[in-house]
Amino acid sequence: MRHQPSARTRARQLIQLLSLLAFPITLNYFSPYVIVAASAVGVVNGSLILFALLLLSSLLLGRLFCAWICPAGAVQDICAQVQPKPAGSRAAHLVRWVVWIAWLGTIAMMVLRSGGYRTVDPLFMSDRGISVSEVGNYVTYYGVIALFLIVALIGGKRAACHTICWMAPFMIVGRAIRNLFQWPAYRLSANSAACIDCEHCSRACPMSLDVHAMVRRSDMENAECMLCGTCVDACPKQVISLRFGRGRD
Repeated sequence: MRHQPSARTRARQLIQLLSLLAFPITLNYFSPYVIVAASAVGVVNGSLILFALLLLSSLLLGRLFCAWICPAGAVQDICAQVQPKPAGSRAAHLVRWVVWIAWLGTIAMMVLRSGGYRTVDPLFMSDRGISVSEVGNYVTYYGVIALFLIVALIGGKRAACHTICWMAPFMIVGRAIRNLFQWPAYRLSANSAACIDCEHCSRACPMSLDVHAMVRRSDMENAECMLCGTCVDACPKQVISLRFGRGRD
């Protein structure tokens, strides 16, 4: 018997859908290209501000943005209904870091060439705040959608999050800093003694994590976890919970 999605899941899906519908407006604020173009002329643009906020928010909320707001995440979750296989090997995750480091290097080079940041323009390259305002902009828009769609259909659940996403590393780094200093934050917790080894949590995880193994070793910290709460809702014994506090379990 198929279980109905929880209220949390329905709320998350609704917010993701709204974010996806708004993507033609917000595209430039997620764009890795626009930040390079802005840096080349010494402008702090909307995407630079957003990426900085993602880093800061991850100190408290981890990758909650990925689960609730990211429009590319919404595309992938839709694809998971067609291609529900778990994402590929961990070795593929290195692609994301190679791309991210090369991209940051390019931004730094552009900033140096332009003589540093001189102005702030959150609406840089947007028409009164709208990213897709001309017919030609739809080429970029559909190209981004197609990129995440193809990777998810070939690689499995949230494969693009694991391999090509340029936003996830900001939150992974922030999360690592938080763990280093053991700051209190929003996190998963589990009572491993109550686990009945049904593995519903692992099968439900949209990030293809072995949540059951995390529960069994009493360590719920994982850089790929986006704190969506799906495993919490899937557990029949309420072994897993979300809480705000310190610690790794």
